[in-house]
Amino acid sequence: MKMKSSACFSLFFPTVMIFTLFLYSSFSLRAASAHNHDDFLQCLSHQLSNSTSFAKLIYTPKDTSYISVLNSTIQNPRFSSPSTPKPLVIVTPLDASQVQATVKCSRKHGLQIRTRSGGHDIEGLSYISQIPFVILDLRNLSSISVNVDEETAWVESGATLGELYYRISEKSGNLGFPAGVCHTVGIGGHLSGGGYGTLMRKYGLAADNVIDARLVNVDGRILDRKSMGEDLFWAIRGGGAASFGVVLSWKIKLVHVPSIVTTFKVDRNLEKNETKKLADRWQHVAHTFDEDLLISLRFQTANSSSNNKVTLQASFYGVFLGGVDRLLPLMKKSFPELGLVREDCSEMSWIESVMTLAGIISSEESPEALLDKKPRLMGFSPFKMKSDYVKEPIPENMLEKMWERLYDEEVGMAYIHFFPYGGRMNEISESEIPFPHRAGNLFHIVYFVSWEGRNARASKQHLSWITRVYRYMTPYVSKNPRAAYFNYRDLQIGTNRKKGTTSYAQASIWGTKYFDNNFKRLVHVKTVVDPTNFFTNEQGIPPLRSKPVG
Repeated sequence: MKMKSSACFSLFFPTVMIFTLFLYSSFSLRAASAHNHDDFLQCLSHQLSNSTSFAKLIYTPKDTSYISVLNSTIQNPRFSSPSTPKPLVIVTPLDASQVQATVKCSRKHGLQIRTRSGGHDIEGLSYISQIPFVILDLRNLSSISVNVDEETAWVESGATLGELYYRISEKSGNLGFPAGVCHTVGIGGHLSGGGYGTLMRKYGLAADNVIDARLVNVDGRILDRKSMGEDLFWAIRGGGAASFGVVLSWKIKLVHVPSIVTTFKVDRNLEKNETKKLADRWQHVAHTFDEDLLISLRFQTANSSSNNKVTLQASFYGVFLGGVDRLLPLMKKSFPELGLVREDCSEMSWIESVMTLAGIISSEESPEALLDKKPRLMGFSPFKMKSDYVKEPIPENMLEKMWERLYDEEVGMAYIHFFPYGGRMNEISESEIPFPHRAGNLFHIVYFVSWEGRNARASKQHLSWITRVYRYMTPYVSKNPRAAYFNYRDLQIGTNRKKGTTSYAQASIWGTKYFDNNFKRLVHVKTVVDPTNFFTNEQGIPPLRSKPVG
């Protein structure tokens, strides 16, 4: 199976007054920032006085390697321009004590923390803030310990999914983990937001399979599941751990995978009427398939091989936990309309299927390629994503109007992807962890657009396209609230800031979209463990009592 990379301010002050106020506020902010920056470094130096590697942990704008370290794991160039707010300091801890020191000193000297593991935050919130901040970059905290006998693993937050998959495969060919497709995604953010992938219908989310964690709290203490309590442990598995502390590591439950996994990709031209019927049929049956089978559906424009004409294409991506001899009878019974034949299928090991889905398709590449942190699916083009959940099949004529909107974008630069639910996802309670999108959801939708130009005009054009498509889909997706996936952050659905204050009312607008009824419990946990809202961002869980920010 081969996959192509897709990846006003308008107050009428006199001009002089505006300019004077601007100079004053800018100077005050810079002066305060410089003061906080110096005090923070002094505090950190004192806290780590016994460390021989202090200089290697810290990067400031004065360091020649500062920009390269900052940009090294930024996956979306939208947030790496010269005008993007930069951290006063980047801290790259080597052990837990250095994370503790960073939290203590940041809190003492009024600096925000942005915790970054893999840099895939869709809106850049793991490395951007509008007020003075420090990046706590966990890249060096990436150890993985696999226990085959217990079928568990401890994995640090700075590791990537690819590293985890590789380390599991080193120890066993019949153990795996139900997490995402993109191998460069960091463990920390993925698990704390839910984390879905091709094993989801069999085993649930990545976060459903977390059984312990070690976290640095607002006081700089290290807590495990027992000492943090079940409420906080519940919150960090799908509710966004960055709102509650810094998770150092996670203990995960590994799952069984067969020796043979079958993958396939079937492309169909959407200009043919039978393909339209096929796409509609998928909506009605994909969530009912055997839990060993997952078939997702992507709509995208492509160049016709015969006349180089731009056409609309529907691609059916399948992963089956078993061999082709068992798959084909299942398909004939459950989805005969696709017409899947043996020639469409490839049998391989689970780790080979992981590589294939990650875009590592060269037969000469070994599993070590999963250790490469350079993204293959998204590349380094600016992009924007949005998400939806669907509870009832979209009318066939509306489906057609939806995918026709892809003609507005350049070939291959946008897609709309349907990912099926059902199976194990229907069996887990919507309150088991903060992730509420369980029974009743047929599939979720990913809207994606990327572009080449990095200027404001190009960004505006493509952001406008995805916003229009999202608006068009309003009548056909979940309602009250219109749900969204937390790991596909989307600041267009709201933030928690209003006039310099973290506002519960503002946060509830986006919070219920991500978490539905679980949002109130998340706020309660936040109020107990971080009442002063030290761990915060534009879509961070707020405490009940709001406070000024910055």
